[in-house]
Amino acid sequence: MAGKATPLPEAPSPGAGAPGPSLRALPSRNGSIRVTGLEHTYAAAGRVTKALEDIRLDIAPGRFVVIVGPSGCGKSSLLMMLAGLVAPTAGRIVCGGRALTAPDPDLVGVVFQEASLYPWLTAQENVEFPLSLRRVPRAERTQRARDKLALVGLAGFEDRYPHELSGGMKQRVSIARGLVQNPPVLLLDEPFAALDEQTRISMGDELLRIWEQTGKTVVFVTHSLTEAAYLADQIVVMSARPGRIVDRVEVDLPRPRTYAMMGTPRFAELRQRIWEQIRSQADG
Repeated sequence: MAGKATPLPEAPSPGAGAPGPSLRALPSRNGSIRVTGLEHTYAAAGRVTKALEDIRLDIAPGRFVVIVGPSGCGKSSLLMMLAGLVAPTAGRIVCGGRALTAPDPDLVGVVFQEASLYPWLTAQENVEFPLSLRRVPRAERTQRARDKLALVGLAGFEDRYPHELSGGMKQRVSIARGLVQNPPVLLLDEPFAALDEQTRISMGDELLRIWEQTGKTVVFVTHSLTEAAYLADQIVVMSARPGRIVDRVEVDLPRPRTYAMMGTPRFAELRQRIWEQIRSQADG
């Protein structure tokens, strides 16, 4: 393993600006999501608690949907159910026309809040890892991992170990790993929460660029209302526990998104609408 090194600077964005909506890549496979009557209860300290209640979602292929809500409302639990990692108490999830009852990397990729990279593996090896578990031939998995690292702006960093990468670069590796099996759906659970504000905004732009190029369906959980309004086609607002959907906000800002939009009256209106919904839930 390489010795300890000074973290490298953020990798530059490969290309200026994202293509407009007419140039967006079309989903290569059906990335639709339909959730009906989803509920989740759990037992703790001798008590049964309802975390989610009657969640209903219809997400068309290629959409960018952001989920927001008060702390503890079940946002991450919902995402884990969409990933097949947690079984709902009731209800049904259909992804790509197939009932989702267990993890299916051919349908859904997941990026967690922590990059969770193996420290003894290089960036290349970390991205290859899920392919090696599925016994994909070495030459194929090497090429696929290199392609995804290039997509997230890390060409030339394949042989770096996690301790040699900045926080933003580690999350790029994590996103590449989520994409390497080419699922039509990508789920992200507050992936930029631990980053400083400047890096967080930069990573949001990188994610939009990747989404534009790949045509994936993206479901993104965040606490940041600014991040939600900047990234989303639609924002799903959840109530306090038990989590229910209390609003669906269509974001009519044009694409590609720019920093200047954050200073517009329309951006402020969208952000305020979300905030008032969340505040009313907290007050209630």
